[in-house]
Amino acid sequence: MIEASWWRGAVIYQIYPRSFLDTNGDGVGDLPGIIQRLDYVASLGVDAIWVAPFFRSPMADFGYDIADYRDVDPLFGTLDDFDRLLARAHALGLKVMIDQVLSHTSDQHAWFKQSRESRDNPKSDWYVWADAKPDGSAPNNWLSLFGGSAWQWEPRRGQYYLHNFLASQPDLNFHHPEVRAAVLDDVRFWLDKGVDGLRLDAINFCYHDRELRDNPPKPKEMRVGRGFSPDNPYAFQYHYYNNTQPENLAFLEELRALLDRYPNAVTLGEISSEDSLATMAEYTRGQRLHMGYSFELLSSEFSAAYIRHTVEQLEAQMDQGWPCWAISNHDVERVLTRWGNGNATPKLANVLTAMLCSLRGSVCVYQGEELGLTEAEVPFEALRDPYGITFWPNFKGRDGCRTPMPWDASDYAGFSRAMPWLPIDEAHKSLAVAHQEADPDSVLHGFRRFMQWRAAQPALREGTIRFLDAPEPVLAFVRSHASEQVLAVFNLGKQPQSLDLPGMAAAELLDGHGLQQGTLADGQVRLPGHGVLFARLK
Repeated sequence: MIEASWWRGAVIYQIYPRSFLDTNGDGVGDLPGIIQRLDYVASLGVDAIWVAPFFRSPMADFGYDIADYRDVDPLFGTLDDFDRLLARAHALGLKVMIDQVLSHTSDQHAWFKQSRESRDNPKSDWYVWADAKPDGSAPNNWLSLFGGSAWQWEPRRGQYYLHNFLASQPDLNFHHPEVRAAVLDDVRFWLDKGVDGLRLDAINFCYHDRELRDNPPKPKEMRVGRGFSPDNPYAFQYHYYNNTQPENLAFLEELRALLDRYPNAVTLGEISSEDSLATMAEYTRGQRLHMGYSFELLSSEFSAAYIRHTVEQLEAQMDQGWPCWAISNHDVERVLTRWGNGNATPKLANVLTAMLCSLRGSVCVYQGEELGLTEAEVPFEALRDPYGITFWPNFKGRDGCRTPMPWDASDYAGFSRAMPWLPIDEAHKSLAVAHQEADPDSVLHGFRRFMQWRAAQPALREGTIRFLDAPEPVLAFVRSHASEQVLAVFNLGKQPQSLDLPGMAAAELLDGHGLQQGTLADGQVRLPGHGVLFARLK
């Protein structure tokens, strides 16, 4: 059977349900809220939505701690609501991807409640249990990403259990065949419902080292994070043994074999390892993941050289797979604040979207990027993220990018008729959807124009990529598909730039993308601040 490839070059719009639209007045977004705004999402010109976790959960990590993989948490609605969401999205031509958090569960999951009771019950080995050292301390030096030891004592068993994240998120034991079978059964439940794809959270964390070997220390100068700050002790180790184990490859092949029975369904794996780009290449090779994405472009480092180096490094290793790129999501500071350096302008918002969507690969766009939202200011007393509360004030957590979507300029920004679970940033009200809809020069309209134009450019959706030498802050490359070559040049700075591109004199400028277009004459490119140039090479 020929594999469907709708996902190649697709733009996937990430929806964080808690913060999208509240329809029942409890201050928390819900599935009916997503349904109500699907026409808006479709109007953006995106290909798919990725819905962050909405499963039954005690919400210790806001849905990434799942207590029942096959049910919708009442906070978000019902299974019938999800079926209606799926049907409406499909009617609008949108594919639907959902999060699957396979490496760990909530401590309220029925499996863990049974496993923790004794060492000899039917699920006693379904989680990662280990004896204390002779002095009573943890089995090894592994650390939780959220701070402190990755081991929690359980007096009922007289053992420690592993948790790579919160203590209320115990890790499943994927070395156990019954665990793998049960996990795949849960995945099958959603595939049978008709979802088009799975975004696999922390997919390289499924397996741990059987020998429980200590992780080696990491030199201070190497403590640059992948979604965590350098003052987090998690950054003090090389994480060679608590994740990214070789056994994971066979599990990915089992998962892919299941997906292949649903020819339109795809997998997108979130990968955070010691060499995430190499792991992306490995995990998307052969019959494993369809796509992978890492945190490289979700970092605070921003320059044309860094983006080029990151993409070229992956291209050199990804000989078979397909990348997916993102510059914002629900776990990192919003890109206009992170990369804007105090210059978070509409022009920068649109040029970053265009740059991202012109790289080889698929793209994840986080809700609010189409509005040019900046990071919200959330005072300590309003924080909800346990990660941010632990590491305040050096790291303010993830709440600033999770504040409610602003739909209008009313008290609660049209998100809810009650006090929202996170405060509305007053600066976001002027960027609300209703305001931008009325302004033809808004970031929102610019986003739509570019997406409509990109959809008609096969080279940008499916072509190969070759970078050209250009001075900072200019990024330049050629996308090639069949007999067509498209030159793409981006000025990531606010000052005008000029550069020579020998051999590019015979080129036809491409318009209709809605961005500030540069000029090309005799091989010399001139770009306005935050301008672009797209040209078809002859």
